[in-house]
Amino acid sequence: MKEDLLHNLEIIHTRILNACEKAGRNSDDVKLLLATKTVSAERIKIALENGQSLIAENKVQELKEKYEDLKEIPHHNHFIGHLQTNKIKDILKYEVSCVQSLDRLELAEKLHQRLLAANRTIEVLIQVNTSNEESKFGVEPHEAIELIRKVAEFSTLKIKGLMTIGLFSAETEKVRPCFKILKNLQQKIIQENIPQVEMKELSMGMSGDLETAIEEGSTLIRVGTAVFGARIYPDSYYWNEGNHDKSKE
Repeated sequence: MKEDLLHNLEIIHTRILNACEKAGRNSDDVKLLLATKTVSAERIKIALENGQSLIAENKVQELKEKYEDLKEIPHHNHFIGHLQTNKIKDILKYEVSCVQSLDRLELAEKLHQRLLAANRTIEVLIQVNTSNEESKFGVEPHEAIELIRKVAEFSTLKIKGLMTIGLFSAETEKVRPCFKILKNLQQKIIQENIPQVEMKELSMGMSGDLETAIEEGSTLIRVGTAVFGARIYPDSYYWNEGNHDKSKE
C-alpha cells in the first residue's frame, strides 16, 4: 500500500514538473493539494510523512473523523466542498486553514461573525461556477467581482484567490474554457485593485486535467484519485452537487 501510494505521488510530481516546464512556468508556483475524500487517516499519514503538507476535505464529517489521527503531523487542511452555514463551527474547531468554496455573501457574513467571536482570521478562495451548469455551486463569473468587494469588507476573511471545479469531462479540451474563464477573471480582479484582496491562488485542475490547468495558470492542483486510487462514487458525489437541497443551508 505504502509503495503504491509513494509511487503515485512521484508520478504526479513528475507530471506537474513536466507541465510547468512545457508551459514555461516555475514549478515552485504550483502546489499539490491532496483531495482526501474517503481516504483513511492511515493512508493520509503516509503522504504527510513523505513530504506532503497540503490536504483537503469535501465533507465536514470526514474532517471530524480524521482530525485526532492527523493533528500531531504538521500539515494544512483546506475545505473544498460546499459549506453549509450550520457547519461553520466545525470548520473552525477542526483547524481548517483555508475555505476554498466561499460562494455567497450569507456564508461570508456568518463565517465573519464566528471568527470575530473567536478573534481569528481565515484564508478563503472565492468559488466560481465556470462551467455554467445549474448543478454546480459557485458564484457566476459576472457576479464574482461584486461578491469579492463585499467579502473584502470582512476583516476576518483573507481573500487569496479563486477556485473552480470545472466541467466533469474526460476530454480536457472541453474543460480548458473553464480554466480560461477563471484566469481571465483573476486578471480583471487584479486590475480592480480592491483593498484587502490578493489574487495569488487559482485552485483548478484535478487528476485528469492537471496539465491543462497548469497551462492556464493554476497554482493549486487538487489530486485524489491519481494518488489514492479510484473511489466507489464519481467525483460529482463528493462535491455535493446534483440534487442539492439549499433549504438546509
